Amino acid sequence: MSWLKLPRASHTVALSSLVAFGTQIAFALLMLRLFTPEEVGEFSVLSQIGFFWMTLALAQAPLSLLANAHTPADQALRLAWQSSVRRGLLLLPFAALALWLSHFNLWPSLLWVLLLAFFQMGNLLSQSYSLRAGGAWQQAAVRVLPPLTAALFALTTNLRDIPVLVIAAILGYAVGSAWLVPVLCQAPDSTSRQQSDTRSATLRMAHTLADALLATALVVVWQRLYGAQETGWMTALLRVLGFVPAVVHMAWAQVVLAQGAHEKLDIETHASAPSKNLLSTTRQRHHKAAVWLGLTAFSAVVVLGGVCALALNWQWLDPRWEGVWVYILPLVLWQGSACLSAAFSHRPFQTHAAARYSWACMGLALLQAVVLLCPLALSIPIDASAHMMVFAAVSSLGLVGLTAWMAGLRSST
Repeated sequence: MSWLKLPRASHTVALSSLVAFGTQIAFALLMLRLFTPEEVGEFSVLSQIGFFWMTLALAQAPLSLLANAHTPADQALRLAWQSSVRRGLLLLPFAALALWLSHFNLWPSLLWVLLLAFFQMGNLLSQSYSLRAGGAWQQAAVRVLPPLTAALFALTTNLRDIPVLVIAAILGYAVGSAWLVPVLCQAPDSTSRQQSDTRSATLRMAHTLADALLATALVVVWQRLYGAQETGWMTALLRVLGFVPAVVHMAWAQVVLAQGAHEKLDIETHASAPSKNLLSTTRQRHHKAAVWLGLTAFSAVVVLGGVCALALNWQWLDPRWEGVWVYILPLVLWQGSACLSAAFSHRPFQTHAAARYSWACMGLALLQAVVLLCPLALSIPIDASAHMMVFAAVSSLGLVGLTAWMAGLRSST
């Protein structure tokens, strides 16, 4: 079973991500008990709009930090931060429009959204930078401290005249962003750069836009069609189950991508046949491990769905959360399939298929958007549970097909 051995960095990231994941799961379950569906729903809309703003501003910069191994880490981080801030300022009107469509007052909602986006952007860049240039303690701390900070603030604050969940999230992301300050304050060097991500800037931005629009539209459309309570039921469970594919991507795909880029650089430097054979063997081992990791993560999503069902059945949650029942099965299928896709998401970048990967992802996002928007655009009356079942089924089939394609990719080296 030697092919199941993970990269050393993956051990640290996996363990710290699991701790962070456990913290967020515990907090999410307690959130169902301590906050009303309306409070959770409003927080979910604000955080999703902030996520939309942040994702577009980054334009997959954290991935570029890993893929562009020839660029010095400090320089790559500085350039990613500067370009992301510039894009973020240009996207302010879109954040305001999303708030208006969600029937929120622009003040202070816009302030909360911008703070969420700004610090979440820094937190994600810190995580990628730690894989390139940080030690084990930094890789762990940048993942564990933000959710721990957010959970402690939310659980120890008794005030209800402030948006507790929003402020807790902002504080958590701010802690994660703190690691950027020393690097951004350093003087830039003049080392030449060499791009490894072969996609054009336009394609990367289009891919980012498709993902961000879909994620934001899901929350905004759900609130507009079914109200804050249904949105709270759906987003609370999605927040719990969605941690699993996120952990797979952070603790496995990103680490393998960063390690693979350095291995390829070593081979190009030494150009030895034994080194090339070693790289081929390593990637085969990673391929087999990805299969098992994807299936194991899918099983974890099923278990989490079962835990949520038991919590409802045992009446551990407030009766107002009974509506979560109808979302368990479709969201388990959707997020379980996302785990399979996340386990192989490094393959397109190892096989020079990144552009095709972006087009495939955008095609799937378009199909999902059609299913999501049909009842709203055509004024078709449909129950929320039936709508989610159709949406999840289409999403799951698309993700499984994407996984099969990525798993079949073969490297040219």
